[in-house]
Amino acid sequence: MQTGEWRPKDKRYSTIDDLIQKYLTKVTPHKKGAETETRRFKRLLKEKSLMEIKLDEAKPHHFASFRDKRIKDGNRAAQYDLVLLRAAWNTARIEWGWDLGDNPLTLIRFPKSNPPRERRLKQGEYGMLRAASAETKVWYLWPMIEIAIETSMRRGEILSLEWKHIDFERSKALLPKTKNGRSRWVGLSRQVIALLEKLPKEQERVFPVTDVAVRQAWDRLRRRAGITDLTFHDLRHEAISRQFESGLSIPQVMAISGHQTASQLFRYVNLSENDPVNM
Repeated sequence: MQTGEWRPKDKRYSTIDDLIQKYLTKVTPHKKGAETETRRFKRLLKEKSLMEIKLDEAKPHHFASFRDKRIKDGNRAAQYDLVLLRAAWNTARIEWGWDLGDNPLTLIRFPKSNPPRERRLKQGEYGMLRAASAETKVWYLWPMIEIAIETSMRRGEILSLEWKHIDFERSKALLPKTKNGRSRWVGLSRQVIALLEKLPKEQERVFPVTDVAVRQAWDRLRRRAGITDLTFHDLRHEAISRQFESGLSIPQVMAISGHQTASQLFRYVNLSENDPVNM
């Protein structure tokens, strides 16, 4: 074979679409964030102008053009997609033995990260969310919101909670698998314990719903409440900021939130103007 000539080991795989489909089948299901990655790949597969490009004809400018189009949805959205494409290409080349040559995604500029969000609940928004929640039949969303604000747990961590990991006597919950790969115990307030005691316990998971369902339910609730520019993840900002405002130290908050460095933690801290630190 001549240098630079591309010959797939399997003739069924010849386009970027084929590459993504195989990666989605063989690799994604074994990842911790499989559900989220699957959703992102399925959105990518709708980009027909990119997906139909043959692998041996794919050049950096193809991915740069896609980047410039996708960046209209935000830098982070474009970053995620480019990272996924780069990972799929590397896997095919290194692990599957596809003779693809250099990864064209390593030759293009990735969008810069967005500045950290500083969004917290504004005055009245907690009540607006609660009132809107009372008008819906989505039983799980308000408990998840309360837990997020009280504990600073991520949405995925809340969804992963199992009843066997809830210690009602010690008011703690075990998170066996977290974003940083470490397990941690999270203290539960009386409010959260009372909330959990009222939930149905027929299934292993406390909230036996999908991440997609929660995202959709959150968007509907936010619109019903008349609130703009508030994400579920912003509740983590709210929780961590409240923890500092209550007088907890940096090590204490890090133990609760699961952050490994103070610099990571401080991205989530937005103290109110009335907090003593800001006076």
